[in-house]
Amino acid sequence: MLPSAVAIEPFIPVSEPLIGERESAYVLDCLRSGWISSEGPYVAAFERAWADYCGAEHGVAVSSGTAALYAAVDALRLRPGDEVILPAFTIISCAQAVIAAGALPVLVDSDARTWCMDVAQVAPKITPRTRAIMAVHIYGHPVDMAPLRGLAAANGLRVIEDAAEAHGAEYRGARTGNLGDVGCFSFYANKILTTGEGGMLLTDDAALAARARSYRNLAFEDERRFRHTRLGQNFRMTALQAAIGLAQVEDIDARVARKRAIGQRYGALLLGVDGVALQAEEPWARSVYWMYGIVLDESLSCDASVFAARLRRRGIDTRPFFLGMHEQPALLERGLFRGERYPVAERLARQGLYLPSGLTLTDQQIERVAAIVREEAAA
Repeated sequence: MLPSAVAIEPFIPVSEPLIGERESAYVLDCLRSGWISSEGPYVAAFERAWADYCGAEHGVAVSSGTAALYAAVDALRLRPGDEVILPAFTIISCAQAVIAAGALPVLVDSDARTWCMDVAQVAPKITPRTRAIMAVHIYGHPVDMAPLRGLAAANGLRVIEDAAEAHGAEYRGARTGNLGDVGCFSFYANKILTTGEGGMLLTDDAALAARARSYRNLAFEDERRFRHTRLGQNFRMTALQAAIGLAQVEDIDARVARKRAIGQRYGALLLGVDGVALQAEEPWARSVYWMYGIVLDESLSCDASVFAARLRRRGIDTRPFFLGMHEQPALLERGLFRGERYPVAERLARQGLYLPSGLTLTDQQIERVAAIVREEAAA
């Protein structure tokens, strides 16, 4: 039997995809057309629409955000022994794509205000083997890209932009996803724009786009389809997924506006709560608050997992923050990052969690979540 608090107050999940009539109509049209694989008009239309929205010349739709990262690493021709600088505080896909190419991920800590990579730590990590910097926009807030691009230009490096959590976010007036050599998006079910599963690589470089298109399609040759001079992957997006994505691009401004409204409402309600720190929005950034996170002060005498259990007993779903790459058993077993410490990333991992943030969240639910967080923080 469920606890009485949950039975009385409906359970609020972290995120629910918002699917409407336009998506249903486009998917039905796709089904009726018979073009349900990666062929047909919907994939190309989705690629063009999302690239246009982000200000990029080329879009390459793939099967996931992870696939987009793999395609980016391949497009940039990273090789064994190359080094890629990335944040310790991110999802494992970032390090995994680098490792799969035989390259070496090199970590930096996070900025304590934005939770994105601390760009001041990047320059000391550059060595003669460094080939790229991977900037990861965390929970909807952009990385400070100008210093990274300056370092890249000065050292002949490429920039991979992981914008999986930052659909519609802006850096100094420019949308994320086209702020580096290649940008990578995820369209997983909890993203602001979703195709259920799916992703996309964006770039202004026609050669990089062509290499990514080949890579996602098993590197078939144009002249002789079943002859392969290199190895690719089956990372294709289906037309059915693209139909959903295309419909959502047409509604993206409303989605971003609602996400910002949710984040700003939480910020107003939770500002000044003792023991609870919020993600800052820098003056040069326009965050989309993909997930609204909080970080608990150690003075509360409980970590995020204990706090999450208390919220769950009161009908509030949460999710933990990322665990740093330097604390991932699968990476430590490979001999990576042994003895390395990243204090900010470690604190975020232990004391951070994000609150219900889905597009279906009502203002009344936001107020209820915030009120319970305040009560539990004071308990």
